[in-house]
Amino acid sequence: MAPADSLLAQRHPDWLTQRRDGSTVWLEGKVHERVWLNPLHPQVQQFITDLILEIITNYKVDGIQVDDHFGYPSDFGYDPLTVQLYQQEHNGQLPPTDPKDWQWIRWRSRKITQFMKQLVQAVKAANPAAIISVSPNPQQFSLESFLLDWYGWAQQGLIEELVLQVYRTEQEAFVNELTKPPVLVTKRQIPVGIGILSGLKAKPVPWERMAAQVKAARQRGYAGVSFFFYESLWNLTDEPRQQRQTQLATLFSPPAQRPKPN
Repeated sequence: MAPADSLLAQRHPDWLTQRRDGSTVWLEGKVHERVWLNPLHPQVQQFITDLILEIITNYKVDGIQVDDHFGYPSDFGYDPLTVQLYQQEHNGQLPPTDPKDWQWIRWRSRKITQFMKQLVQAVKAANPAAIISVSPNPQQFSLESFLLDWYGWAQQGLIEELVLQVYRTEQEAFVNELTKPPVLVTKRQIPVGIGILSGLKAKPVPWERMAAQVKAARQRGYAGVSFFFYESLWNLTDEPRQQRQTQLATLFSPPAQRPKPN
C-alpha cells in the first residue's frame, strides 16, 4: 500500500492493481487516498524483496514482520496483468465479476502465498536466523478482505511467529477470537502473541479494558501481547499519563523472556 500521490505510484502505474471499474484509489480511514502494489507483478515482487533483503543484510535485526496488507483488498485484482494470468490458467475465462467469489479469493490468495514462499527463501538465504513474523487480522477476515491466508502460511512452515490483531471492544468477542481453531492450532506450532488495541487518535481505550484483555491472553497461555499503537498507551488518552505508565509497569512485572520459535 502506498500514498496515491507518491512518486512510486506516479513512476510505476503499471505496478498498481485495480478494481473492475479500473479505479485504483482506496481510502484508508475514509480520508487518506492509497493505492496498492500488485503482489503478483514480478517487478513488484522484486522491489519488495530487495527492500527486505536490504534490511536483513545491512542491519542487525531479529527478523521481519508483515501484516495482512501484504495482500490487498479483495475488490482489487482486475488489473491487466492479473486478469491475463488468470485467463492463462482458466482456458481464457475472465475472473468472476464478484470479487468475493470464493474460488477467485482462493486463487489470488494462493498467488500471494507463492510470493511469500519465494520471499522466505530469499530472507533465509541472506540470514538463516531471521525470524519470519506476521501480524494479521483473524483468519476469516484476513482471507476474505485482504486475500491473505496466514493459517495456510503457518501450516506450510512459512512463518515462525504470529501476532494476531484482536482489536475488540467487548471482552466476550475478544476471548472468542482467542479460542478459534486456526489460532489454537497455530499456537501449538509457533509462538502466538495477541495484538491489543490501546487506542486510536480520536478513540481512546480505557485501562480496564486493556488490562482485562492482557489477563485473558495470559490465562490462555499466549506468548505475549502487542499494543496498537504506541502513542495511545499514555499520550492519546483521557487518563493521566503517569497513572497509565505505572499501571503498565505493574502489569508487566516481573519481565518475561521472548519465546523462541519451535
